[in-house]
Amino acid sequence: MSPAPRRPAYDGPAILSHGFRPFFLAGSVWAVIAVLVWMPQYFGKISLTTAFTPLDWHIHEALFGYVAAVAAGFLLTAIPNWTGRLPLQGVPLLVLLLVWLAGRFAIAASAWLGWAAAALIDCAFLTFLCLAIARELIAGKNWKNLKVLAVLVLLLAANAAFHIEAHVNGSAFYGKRLGVAMAVALVILIGGRVIPSFTRNFLARRAPGRLPANFGAFDKLSVAAAVLALLAWTFAPGVAVTGGLLIVAGLLHFARLARWAGDRAFADALVLVLHLGYAFAPLGFLLVGLSAFTLRIPESAGVHAWTAGAIGVMTLAIMTRASLGHTGQSLHAGPATLAIYGASLLAVLARIGAALLPEWSFILLHIAAFAWAGAFLGFALAYGKALLSPRGSS
Repeated sequence: MSPAPRRPAYDGPAILSHGFRPFFLAGSVWAVIAVLVWMPQYFGKISLTTAFTPLDWHIHEALFGYVAAVAAGFLLTAIPNWTGRLPLQGVPLLVLLLVWLAGRFAIAASAWLGWAAAALIDCAFLTFLCLAIARELIAGKNWKNLKVLAVLVLLLAANAAFHIEAHVNGSAFYGKRLGVAMAVALVILIGGRVIPSFTRNFLARRAPGRLPANFGAFDKLSVAAAVLALLAWTFAPGVAVTGGLLIVAGLLHFARLARWAGDRAFADALVLVLHLGYAFAPLGFLLVGLSAFTLRIPESAGVHAWTAGAIGVMTLAIMTRASLGHTGQSLHAGPATLAIYGASLLAVLARIGAALLPEWSFILLHIAAFAWAGAFLGFALAYGKALLSPRGSS
């Protein structure tokens, strides 16, 4: 990893000084709005006039609204450290943020704009993000991270497919599965980098002894198995072979997680929550895999372990840690941060429970929705001032 580059003085708004600032804040606010709009839709209390069905709108805005924003915030912050190049900031960063916002408005007004115009506006964000990241990785000759770009390009392809399928067939099928699969792949790739690194740093300072295993052949096997299983699930869900691949991938990733010494990191909530969030990825593989063999486990239980769990908890874990570190604050989880983590874990457990216990689904769905909204609103409130303020002044 290259050291962060020396940069000319930036005298613009603090919110545009680094990618994590606008996109973590905007993503967290959108996560609250989207779930609070979705719940009354789900129960038939309101309806949105969009080109999507209500369920497709919910899935699309979770994947290509929230996940895309947080991925942008993380990657635009991490890539300067990977490449030694200057970060995107100022007007170019503002333009990218406005393109993301335009996508949200385009989806909301898609019935009026028409599906094609809405698709072009919405897909522009990931297109520009991919181009910006490709430029930085190529200019910095950072070839090893091109795999992250490849996943992002596939996420863009999933978004385009989502729009086309929704128009042609009335609902997306392959696009939403590919979108979920690529979001999980990002968790696996990025989690595999940051979790053992942060755990090793903590243990080396505070608790000498067993450290996380270095990246090696087992990690490569685990990642390859996960990618194969996710692609099989995207194009051939519910069949025995796909179920078997998913179960194998789940077991491998539970073993991978165990190799990172998370059991020794209970003293640091910022590290522990990364392990807890990642654990929902293999749990999702197992639940989705088992759903191919038994009706007692619905596929949605595993899908929400991936989305609300692996994606939701992991992104909050990374957002809080990165926001603390990059705004000059102590890497310590205070009461507000602990509450954010607790609400996010409650949300995913309640959402999985709603799928597994349909007789309790009404109350569990409400618990999940309000806990999710509470977690992300908590992030926006607890971290908003620091994200809007110059480093060290919050």
